Amino acid sequence: MRNAPTILHLDMDAFFASVEQASKPSLRGKAVVVGGIGPRGVVATASYEARVFGVHSAMPTAQARRLAPNAAYLMPRFALYRSISDQVMALLRELSPLVEPLSLDEAFVDLEAGNTAWDEASAREAGARLRADIRAVTGLTGSVGLAASKMLAKIASERAKPDGLVLIEPGTERALLSPMPVRTLPGVGPATGDHLRRAGITTVQELSEAGEDELVRLLGKAHGHALYAMALARDDRPVVAEREAKSVSVEDTYAVDIHDRLRIGLEVRRLADRCVRRLRGAGLSGRTIVLKVRRYDFSTLTRSETLRGPTDDPSVIREAAARLLDSVDTTGGVRLLGVGVSGLADYTQEDLFAQAAGELAEETPEESAPDFGPERPGPAAPEWRAGQDVRHPEYGHGWVQGSGLGRVTVRFETPLSAPGRVRTFRSDEAGLEPADPLPLVAQVEAATAEGETDGG
Repeated sequence: MRNAPTILHLDMDAFFASVEQASKPSLRGKAVVVGGIGPRGVVATASYEARVFGVHSAMPTAQARRLAPNAAYLMPRFALYRSISDQVMALLRELSPLVEPLSLDEAFVDLEAGNTAWDEASAREAGARLRADIRAVTGLTGSVGLAASKMLAKIASERAKPDGLVLIEPGTERALLSPMPVRTLPGVGPATGDHLRRAGITTVQELSEAGEDELVRLLGKAHGHALYAMALARDDRPVVAEREAKSVSVEDTYAVDIHDRLRIGLEVRRLADRCVRRLRGAGLSGRTIVLKVRRYDFSTLTRSETLRGPTDDPSVIREAAARLLDSVDTTGGVRLLGVGVSGLADYTQEDLFAQAAGELAEETPEESAPDFGPERPGPAAPEWRAGQDVRHPEYGHGWVQGSGLGRVTVRFETPLSAPGRVRTFRSDEAGLEPADPLPLVAQVEAATAEGETDGG
């Protein structure tokens, strides 16, 4: 581990929800929940105002509605989130060639590799400048952590939230880590945390006091060695420049073995939907669907099916995962299930998958809520979705607040306007049409105008 705090971790604050608040003046300072809005939907991101009520990501939307009934519930606009993420990642690459994105809204940066920082003062200056640049370019806020390792930089950014900067000074790492729960460390998930708790280990200090040999006995050689080093604030993992993802997958381990075949099928369907959300969040699709099943006796089976072309269609992926499950004997119960997609691409060939047409025709948007679906309605039978950008020839740009019973309610406002008026139309209103998102900040238009002035 280096001596200077030149590893930077950036985490955009409540990213999806913050984008929606920035683009919709009437929602600023209000509780906003982004995700699937149907009865089987799942929260993708909650604004800090919604988190006050206990709403958090991965929570069922139905539960979120009970906790925060007055929040605004919006479908995600992934194309917009990706475009803003690209702007943020471009700012990071101006700091260093070593940028390791973890998701659309999170990344590590090695400032030393870019000769951007070499000590505490220069690292703090680089972090402050980055936060200012992000706000100027996107209108959003990000929290920055600075430390001598990736683990500590991520911990620092968590402490900086929201909209802050925290630098962990060299020499203070052990004192900072000691009282923290073991789940703070990378690689300690719910199962490992429970295993350590049963052994009487709940804090990082207790982890270090247990000793390396005891941790190896409890967790195995590789995991035990790694956790002991991290408990001593040692983390030599380098920042790795962006590499092409080979697969996207999700899996769940169950505290009690699942025996009921129907429930196993429902779990596989739920995992397939989660996998689709990750695919779409990364702007990817894939050809090969993979099912992983760990049975009651710890034997692990993997089955795969390769399609004729890449897809991110939830119905297709659910169907393929269900077919793969049909080939697996789950007698005796299962401990773990997983669904993944490999053979990734940045485009889809949905026309190749006619086998899903029947299911798609039968489902309503509410019934397939975990599928975030298309953001624009079809011309024949408009299906307006909450949060969707629209335009009206008389009232201008707006967004859909809600729809149903043959009506659609729209609030007409832009990112640069005051909170706008609400109007309700028939859902087949001739003048109402889908629109592209507008820029969140004025600089884009200002720069264009300045260029035209200079040219004159």
